[in-house]
Amino acid sequence: MKGIILAGGAGSRLYPLTLVASKQLQPVYDKPMVYYPLATMIENGVREFCLISTPHDLPRFEQLLGNGSAWGLSIEYRAQPKPQGIAQAFLIAESFIGSDSISLILGDNIFYAGDSFRAAFDQFRSGAVVFGYHVHDPERYGVVEFDSQGCAVSIEEKPQQPKSNYAVPGLYIYDNQVVEITKSLRPSARGELEITDVNVTYLQRRQLQVHRLNRGFAWLDAGTSSSLHDASAYVQTIERRQGIKIGCPEEAALHRGFISLAHLEKISTEMPNCEYRDYLLNVCAEAKRTPVLGTASE
Repeated sequence: MKGIILAGGAGSRLYPLTLVASKQLQPVYDKPMVYYPLATMIENGVREFCLISTPHDLPRFEQLLGNGSAWGLSIEYRAQPKPQGIAQAFLIAESFIGSDSISLILGDNIFYAGDSFRAAFDQFRSGAVVFGYHVHDPERYGVVEFDSQGCAVSIEEKPQQPKSNYAVPGLYIYDNQVVEITKSLRPSARGELEITDVNVTYLQRRQLQVHRLNRGFAWLDAGTSSSLHDASAYVQTIERRQGIKIGCPEEAALHRGFISLAHLEKISTEMPNCEYRDYLLNVCAEAKRTPVLGTASE
């Protein structure tokens, strides 16, 4: 399965911060925001990526992430000249997707809770998979309605009267039909190709699965100044209390076997003297004491 990171948009809700850098390049505590969705995808076995952003911001993402080889990945870059909806990403990345299935993650969505996505990625064969997350303000999101057996029966975008409190967060898994489905969509009233319309099409075809995320799961949308601050505070609290880092692509790549322990140690020692470097070297030291962590061959 391939992956798309959608890191475009005007970032108007974070103005004037976005005069300096793209929203997805803003810091969330100790790392650029884009590290978090990237690490989430790596943790779930994705290693071929297409990052989509504005023509202005793409060079900065390329400078930050390169071609992905340092993490055992392949990263391509595509421009989104004008934001016209999340689903537009499938048209921009059509040649990248080819005949493969595709997962898409929004560049300002941060997820934390272990293996909550793992089964959905590992067991995916066809159709579409989205997730349901219980929120107190569902009218801000795409909302899933369930029947008495727990099966999804409808999805509505920003409904005035939500039929449940389950919102669809910004991580989606689709088979190759998604390109053809997106091409058949008409822009919404706000002139966008809506991801909810893609999901409704799969639902109408009886090919949509909705996985409800458990109460211990954390989903943070860092798209506003207050939510960016909240996300940073959350990451800081978890990292200080548990002694781990959230959204660390190097560590995720090691645990998925995309890079070897020797490679991680090499790229860590080449970093400037900083807390991030110290953390990765500690990961290397722990992996040597617990070899199961370093799964890649030398």
